[in-house]
Amino acid sequence: MPKKPAHRFALTRRDHPSRHGKELRPGPVKKDLDRIEIASRDEITALQTERLAWSLAHAYENVPRYRTKFDAAGVHPSDFRTLDDLARFPFTTKEDLRETYPFGLLAVPREQVIRLHASSGTTGKPTVVGYTAKDIKTWSDVVARSIRAAGGRKGDMVHVAYGYGLFTGGLGAHYGAERLGCTVVPMSGGQTDKQILLLQDFRPDVLMCTPSYALVIADECDRLGVDPRTLSLKCGIFGAEPWTEAMRQEIEDRFAMDAVDIYGLSEVMGPGVASECVETKDGLTVWEDHFYPETIDPVNGKVVPDGERGELVFTSLTKEAMPVIRYRTRDLTTLLPGTARTMRRLARIHGRSDDMLIIRGVNVFPSQIEELILKVGLYSPHYVLEVHRDGRLDRLEVVVEPHDGSISVPAAAQGAELLMHDIKTFVGVSAEVRVEKPGTVARSMGKARRVIDLR
Repeated sequence: MPKKPAHRFALTRRDHPSRHGKELRPGPVKKDLDRIEIASRDEITALQTERLAWSLAHAYENVPRYRTKFDAAGVHPSDFRTLDDLARFPFTTKEDLRETYPFGLLAVPREQVIRLHASSGTTGKPTVVGYTAKDIKTWSDVVARSIRAAGGRKGDMVHVAYGYGLFTGGLGAHYGAERLGCTVVPMSGGQTDKQILLLQDFRPDVLMCTPSYALVIADECDRLGVDPRTLSLKCGIFGAEPWTEAMRQEIEDRFAMDAVDIYGLSEVMGPGVASECVETKDGLTVWEDHFYPETIDPVNGKVVPDGERGELVFTSLTKEAMPVIRYRTRDLTTLLPGTARTMRRLARIHGRSDDMLIIRGVNVFPSQIEELILKVGLYSPHYVLEVHRDGRLDRLEVVVEPHDGSISVPAAAQGAELLMHDIKTFVGVSAEVRVEKPGTVARSMGKARRVIDLR
């Protein structure tokens, strides 16, 4: 097996000025960052080329599935010389993981795997991923880097309300926060009353959970007579589900803290593949020294240029236990130049190429509807899209609820008319809007279930 390139990590601390009336630290200065975060593009390209050559060879030599796929495509790791050559190699899909369940994609003996995670398995057998000790260190490093980019610092207290267990969110956040030198509260999801008690009594600086659950916490605070703005939180790091700028604004306003996005998926590593920088909040910086991003046309698989929307594809550069080569995430986004860091950014995920709704020939993503719901200004961010079939025609029903019970019936009805008009105008599909009482739409302790397809 070829010698694996070394990678280094350095973490330091710096305090920064206030925001929202709280002592916030909105981003490290250059000397606080890992050198690779602000390296030149030439330096990043050289490192990626070296690591990609290793990863392709590692996969080919140690994973029969990859050897078969490479051979069938007529490519060999020795054919890789520049980053452009990666496009010649075949994609990895979730089917590859399912068909090799449970350990068929491991590139090291199972005895060298110190941890296993798995997906929820909602569409069949779960997809299993493994980690060596070095993989866990790499993962911890990139999550620590992500927390630091969001404003977290050594010595801060981090309240983790992602689920623990086979889901990568809880343990990924936990290990990253410890790597940075933070105090971790491993609360996990659920028990919202207890979450609020600990948020009040422990006074953490950072909250990590799904954005929808952050709003559940805010709603429960209101019910208990607790002003979320009085909590000690300075920043929230939210991921595991798509969310909009309007939801960010609501979270920031309700908690008086900064809210930043974090991205990851188990097949590639877990949370921490990319993360927003609090000083810019203009998209997720991809930690390109460990994960090489591409965007492709989801129909023909051709690479699309940076700046054009496409399906996100990742190749791991340093993973030992389970390298992934050109993994099709099905997430739709745009690759953009770096700003706060030299590394490229992901625009906010627009939707997914495989779970978009097609309503009477129109592609519909829940995030599109969410943006319009929040634009009306009357409704909470808790909503469900119900899809029915009446005879040969599909029917979309958007179930919403007012922020609180003070909104009058005429106002709620008028808002529903406006929302229907906006959905027709901006999305291009007719929809019915059903307004329920506050608190009716089911809340989620993890990823929000936004779509109920009854066709």
